[in-house]
Amino acid sequence: MVSENRAFSDISFHQYLEEEMLMGSRCSLCGQIYAPPRPICIECHSSRMEWTPLSGNGKLVAFTCTAVAPPVMAALGYGRDNPYCSGVVELDEGGRLDARIEGLDAKNPESIEVGLPLKVKFLREGSEKEGTVTLAFEPT
Repeated sequence: MVSENRAFSDISFHQYLEEEMLMGSRCSLCGQIYAPPRPICIECHSSRMEWTPLSGNGKLVAFTCTAVAPPVMAALGYGRDNPYCSGVVELDEGGRLDARIEGLDAKNPESIEVGLPLKVKFLREGSEKEGTVTLAFEPT
């Protein structure tokens, strides 16, 4: 299990995702929070960053529905008859993440509204040993 007290340089954002934890970086000088995490604060230019847990709550600020799936998504069953949605989620704490958006009607994109409240969802894909966790969000 990954500890959220580890040094910023000792662990990656993806390692936290594998533990189903959504983490951002916080500048220890000015307090600015970043998601995805950054090694340097763009507000005060400090490199004194630390991990901070994020609630996983946010809102949809942009999206697209895709029917012509790339090979990795086609292998998961997506395509012309089963489109998927991906989007940009603005987190309550600040920062924006690109992720798959689950639980929406990707065949009817007109029904999807910008500003929709979302919560984090961790998708396990593949086998337990060789699988990966994919970041996603779903309506609250």
